[in-house]
Amino acid sequence: MEKIWLKSYPKGVPAEISIAHVPSLVALFEKACATYADKVAYISMDHEMTYGELDEQSKAFAGWLQSLGLKKGDRVALMMPNLLQYPVALFGTLRAGCIVVNCNPLYTPRELEHQLKDCGATTIVIVENFAHTLEQIVAHTAIKHIIVTPMGEMLGAVKGALVNFVVRHVKKLVPAWKLPKTIGFKTALAAGRRQGWQPVALNHDDIAFLQYTGGTTGISKGAMLSHGNIASNVMQAHAWIKPVVRDGQEFIITALPLYHIFALTANCLTFLMIGARNLLIANPRDIPGFIKEWSKYPVTVVTGVNTLFNALLHNPDFAKLDFSTMNVTLGGGMAVQVPVAEHWLKVTGNPLLQAYGLTETSPAATINPLDMQNFNGSIGLPISSTEISIRDDYGNEVPLTQVGEIGIRGPQVMKGYWQRKEETELAFFPDGFLRTGDMGYVDPNGFVFLVDRKKDMILVSGFNVYPNEVEEAVAMHPGVRDVAAIGVPDEHSGEAVKIFVVRKDPALTEHMLIEHCRGVLTGYKIPRHIEFRDDLPRTNVGKILRRALKEGA
Repeated sequence: MEKIWLKSYPKGVPAEISIAHVPSLVALFEKACATYADKVAYISMDHEMTYGELDEQSKAFAGWLQSLGLKKGDRVALMMPNLLQYPVALFGTLRAGCIVVNCNPLYTPRELEHQLKDCGATTIVIVENFAHTLEQIVAHTAIKHIIVTPMGEMLGAVKGALVNFVVRHVKKLVPAWKLPKTIGFKTALAAGRRQGWQPVALNHDDIAFLQYTGGTTGISKGAMLSHGNIASNVMQAHAWIKPVVRDGQEFIITALPLYHIFALTANCLTFLMIGARNLLIANPRDIPGFIKEWSKYPVTVVTGVNTLFNALLHNPDFAKLDFSTMNVTLGGGMAVQVPVAEHWLKVTGNPLLQAYGLTETSPAATINPLDMQNFNGSIGLPISSTEISIRDDYGNEVPLTQVGEIGIRGPQVMKGYWQRKEETELAFFPDGFLRTGDMGYVDPNGFVFLVDRKKDMILVSGFNVYPNEVEEAVAMHPGVRDVAAIGVPDEHSGEAVKIFVVRKDPALTEHMLIEHCRGVLTGYKIPRHIEFRDDLPRTNVGKILRRALKEGA
């Protein structure tokens, strides 16, 4: 079979992209800031930051990092929701030549410790709401420099003080914490301005991000995404959306966390390149608050996951919004369900289009044409400079319409996994195609359809949950003899975690296990369903048959 590399792209989309004119993400960023200096870049809780201010603030942050002695290639961890501090720290880190390590603020101490130790970060910026998590494990890491920032630190004196008071004393969202030698975000910026910033030479091969993922196998590991990888994906995404967006005029709403690869590349970088205004939503779970923020602005572009779109549609106030300015709605991170796409079109008049990719592909690999009016169930067409190959279990290409494992090759595919040579080798077919672990097929028109996941990965609200990790956490309970985890359908999150447990302690209860899991797993990884059994099905070598459990679930 011929590899799928489209001969005919949507109108206005080139077959190939070039990043010869973009030596690094810093160059892309600095061009955007110079071009759109007076325009608003980010809005958070009614406070605006222009591209010019973002340029100056990030330069100051880079200067602070350099004042600490950090050099090109050193890792800087960022652990915060969508706040103004994030883009300042992100671009400041890149300008200092350092590598950004995004950390999920919902990590448990165990999960955070693994990531910080694995990447070797010496510096972290963390919102005070989660400082207590870092407190518990910081002594076991290489962290030397800690910025602790309150939610409202970049919102101006009056608004910032009000937000911090509400967060700390009304909503009580800041558990007590104690960490050695921390400084505030503004203090670091002031020090950086005094120090000054020295530009660092960067090229396509330099690593920009260690983006942690389970990949196609078990434990969380860092995908090495270079400046060239991410710049390529930004150019690929821009080539796809260029026919329908206007430079300097778009307004994108960002509810997905910027620490997630989807929002990072799409919302943060691609739309920064064209001078868009970006509305940051710090807590997308607060749907009424989200809708209230949306109502204030002429939103033109929305990205999200199926569960977010579904939650919005089920709030009666959502239909009251003015959708006349909207021209792009893009879903990714998990499968968009047909009923949700149809409902979205009916309410907003804007088609919900699906894209597909992985952390390892920076992330976009396929996107549906933006002029489509009806949801076709596919994950789209291969984007510019991207090849798709469908393989059987032996690595051979299969004919059109036949299901196999999706392979991807293109300039956006990662360099490999951080300090994991063997895992990197396992992630690729011999001819350089990335093994996605996802099963799918390509129709005669080149559209790619996702069928199922080859592995047992569970997808909860767009986040990967790996059974091995859940099983390991549950097995830590002294009352558990054996455990297996699977994903089961869930109307709210797409899938939910279900565990099957063989007790060691007859008195063990569901409540006891849930409480145990809360201490060692992030919320979305905690089992929603527990079934106690006397035994679990196994192969002849003793391996638990998850498939048999799934069929009977």
